[in-house]
Amino acid sequence: MNVPMAKAKAQLAELVKRAQAGEEINLTRHGEIVATLSAPARPAGSKGLFGALKGQIWISDDFDELGPEWDEYIVK
Repeated sequence: MNVPMAKAKAQLAELVKRAQAGEEINLTRHGEIVATLSAPARPAGSKGLFGALKGQIWISDDFDELGPEWDEYIVK
């Protein structure tokens, strides 16, 4: 998709969303392409952010419990 620079200034947020969705946006000045908006290339074999550490970390059931060494600092 080709978009003139003047129009791109007014619609930048929408154009970025479209680029993130995989569309290539060519920015033009006087009919010539001067820049391209596109989603960054993901390295081959890379995982998505969510779930990337699945099975590699764990959280103890008592992770939020303080040990006896904190007793003197707790107001009761």
